[in-house]
Amino acid sequence: MNSGDLNLFKIIWESGLVVKLVLASLIISSIFSWAIIIRKFKFFKMVQNSNNEFLNIYRQGSTFAEVHDRAINLSDGPLKTMFFEGHTELRKIREGNKEGRREGSREGSREGSREGSREGSQNFKTYIEIFGMDGIDRALKKGGITAKSNLEEGLSILASIGSVTPFVGLFGTVWGIIDSFTGLAKGGGSLEAVAPGIAEALVATAVGLFAAIPAVWFYNHFQNKLATVEADMECFGQEFINTIQRIFLR
Repeated sequence: MNSGDLNLFKIIWESGLVVKLVLASLIISSIFSWAIIIRKFKFFKMVQNSNNEFLNIYRQGSTFAEVHDRAINLSDGPLKTMFFEGHTELRKIREGNKEGRREGSREGSREGSREGSREGSQNFKTYIEIFGMDGIDRALKKGGITAKSNLEEGLSILASIGSVTPFVGLFGTVWGIIDSFTGLAKGGGSLEAVAPGIAEALVATAVGLFAAIPAVWFYNHFQNKLATVEADMECFGQEFINTIQRIFLR
């Protein structure tokens, strides 16, 4: 290869086998990285739209049952997932409340007074105040963990690509330079003779950076998006618990 007609594609085509393998792995990593980036862009947009739609339904609904029925067909965003987990736990508690009242009524009937009924109702109220809110809080956290795992899917791969590919490219560069200077050491060579080989080697580093820089940048971008969604989830969880306390424990 003459030094005057160097171009990127020709350098890649005429590079050594090891450098070609390195370049192929870097190109595949870059394609995979961009596939994750595009998919996460669409996913976070869906999450934002789903959360906005759900919040509109939640704040306009008069009862939790109404919110549940109106939101059931929405996309599975984090806030919807948290609400459904919390609402399911709340329904279980209310079913337990009915059972406690029936037990209290039977006890009161056996004693010929309403003391047993009042005691059963009071015991359950004490239960929900002490344990019920903790159960709802755990249900909300469970929904939040499920939603967070979906949000984080693919980000670890993106981080790995961003951190590993520069070193893979550097390996290709070091190998190419060693190969070039090995040929020069045999004698009869000149700088003009080894310059194309060095250029081939340096392309590996360039391609490694080409794969790593977008992966690192978008990883940080999605981490910021994730932090924003987590803040929204925390605020919604507190709002949900406050609503239950105002309605059911007053």
